[in-house]
This record gives sequence, structure tokens and C-alpha cells, in this order.
Amino acid sequence: MNLLEVIILGLVQGLTEFIPISSSGHLVVAQALLGHQSDHLFLEAINIGTFLALLVYFFPRIIGIVRGIVLERKFLLARNIIITSVPAGIAGYLLADFIDQSPFFSSLFVVVATLAIVGVAMVIVEKLPKLSQVADGERLSSGRALIIGLAQMMALIPGVSRSGSTIVTGRLMGLTAKEAAEYSFLASLPIMAGVTLKIFLDNSDYLAANAGNLFIGNLVAFVSGIAAVGFLMRYLAHHGLVVFGWYRIGLAAIIGLLILLQ
Repeated sequence: MNLLEVIILGLVQGLTEFIPISSSGHLVVAQALLGHQSDHLFLEAINIGTFLALLVYFFPRIIGIVRGIVLERKFLLARNIIITSVPAGIAGYLLADFIDQSPFFSSLFVVVATLAIVGVAMVIVEKLPKLSQVADGERLSSGRALIIGLAQMMALIPGVSRSGSTIVTGRLMGLTAKEAAEYSFLASLPIMAGVTLKIFLDNSDYLAANAGNLFIGNLVAFVSGIAAVGFLMRYLAHHGLVVFGWYRIGLAAIIGLLILLQ
């Protein structure tokens, strides 16, 4: 890959990992526009930048959770985060080779369908019946936390979006849009940490051989990721998911039309 492609893919990863429009879906689209399939290890490795962006942005919140556990014996939020993380963690571990090899997970047709389906869910979520209101992730029941975790597992399919699926489900479970987003990001940290550790353990030679491109890609993903998560948290404090839903539907329509015209 040349430098421009590295920057483009890093920017796409950083901006779309947290804004609920699907990073995997946009990376599939970006590769199609670039005219070739990028190295899948590179696409996995630039998750390191977005993981670090999330750690930095939520560092005070993470410290607060740890202090609550150690000093006040407050375990409920940590328990819920673990419960939500387990389904996607197990599915990702067991299906990793299948996901890497199956054409289903790099298909533009799949991206079009999932962009549209989750987009419609975002548009109508405020009109759907919801469970009783919950103040924050700490006050979720274990059952509600598990349901959000099952939604996070569906984000293994390109175009679904981890943040999109879990924020929509969090709204249905009684959280506000902003609290659903915060819980979604906190619950994604164990998954992202596991992915990052696996990258370092399994691909040390690749990381060393491609250190230059990976540094630039991850730096771009880190900076754009912090900007994206900050924007989303501010936006959802006063708005819902509708605008992201319509974006997804519009993008799905454009991609679908381009496929038909080929």
C-alpha cells in the first residue's frame, strides 16, 4: 500500500469505529473504491489506534470504575461490562478463521443489507416500545446486559456496527442515547483489548516488517478516533440516532445502485 491508502484506511477506521455507521462496512467500501483488497492483517492492526483512542478518552471513567471496585466494592458496572463482552468475545474467538476466509464477510451485498437494516432500526428506535428507564449501565440488570452483548456479537457481520447495534439495543433496554453510547464503548474495551493482544501475540513478525505503515495508519486512526467519539458523545447528549440511520440508508442505496450499474 502507498502512503495515501494507509492514511485513507486509518481515517476510515478512526471515524467509523465509534460513529455508528460501521467501520467494517466502510472499510469494505474503501477497499472497493481503492480497487483492491487490502492486507487483512493491516486492517486488523489499525484497530490498535482506535483501542488506544477509546482508552485515552474514557481514562477518567475507567479510573473511576476501578476506584469504585477497590475502595467502595461497587461491582455492578464491571459485572455488566463483562456480561456484555462475553458473547462477542466467544464468537470472535471461535469464528476468527471462518470470518477471515469466508467471502460473506467481505461482500458488498452483505454490507448494503446490514447498513440498511440497522439504519432503519436507528430511524424508528425512538418509536419502539422500551423497557423501563435505566439511569446508566451500572443499573442494568444482568439480563439486559446480556441482550446488549448478543447485539454486540452481531457486529461481527460487516455493516452492522458494534456501536450502532449496542446503542440501539441499549435504548431498547431503557438507557438514554448518551448513556447507551457510553456503555457501548465501555463494553467494547475488553473485546478490543483481546483483539489487540492477539495481534501482538500472533503477528509480531508482520508488525515489525510493516512498522512504518502501521505507525502512520494507527496514528491517523487514533487522532480521528478521539475526535469521533468526542463528537458522538456530545451529539447524543441532545439528539438521537435518526441522522445516522438515514446516512446508513442513503449509503446503502448508493452502493446498491453502483453494484447494479456495474
